[in-house]
Amino acid sequence: MRKVVVAVVLCAGCTAANPRTISCPVVPQLSLPEVQAQIDEYIDSGRYESEFAAVVAGAGAWLEERAPVANRPAIVLDIDETSLSNWPAYRVNGWSRIVGGSCDLQQGPCGIHAWQAMGSSAALQPTLALVNRARKLDVAVFFISARSSEIREATERNLHEQGYVWDGVVLMPAGMRVDHASAFKAPERRRLADSGYTIILNMGDQQSDLEGGYAERTFKLPNPVYVLP
Repeated sequence: MRKVVVAVVLCAGCTAANPRTISCPVVPQLSLPEVQAQIDEYIDSGRYESEFAAVVAGAGAWLEERAPVANRPAIVLDIDETSLSNWPAYRVNGWSRIVGGSCDLQQGPCGIHAWQAMGSSAALQPTLALVNRARKLDVAVFFISARSSEIREATERNLHEQGYVWDGVVLMPAGMRVDHASAFKAPERRRLADSGYTIILNMGDQQSDLEGGYAERTFKLPNPVYVLP
């Protein structure tokens, strides 16, 4: 059985010996099992948890500074891999992202949409602590997620059972499709700003969670598994 390999070619800084020859540095190839093992090690060693907590600590420091002085302060949070963890579903899939299909957590595969609909995701504790602190400081809490509104009941139940309290949960309308998550999320933040809130921080695990403005500061969390536009 042949191994699947991942070859990453970095063409930044490539040199051309002549107009027809371009030389690019090549990162050593890794087999798929080696990549999976690296993700396992990063998460199981505690490094992911530590780096995640460090980002949230920075957000917490900014919260403490701005909450007392901002006009109608609010924070905006993504859900997946920001507030709730989907690692059980990804782990059984060998850290691949399988969107459709049912979810078999014993042998796999586990479709991420089916997993989300189960409402079984665990809270990411640093984020939960940040939300609890925001509530004590009278800061509004909003979740803005590209999850479909079709699983609103499961999503809100999951958040509630994990201890979250919020002022609003914004999910993508059923059937809506965007090329980039910011095309949905940025206008939703603008609606909050237009209604009088000062979004003092916006936190997510994808760059597309943060782009598009309408937040004083953004905080990018680590995600070693997937990147979404």
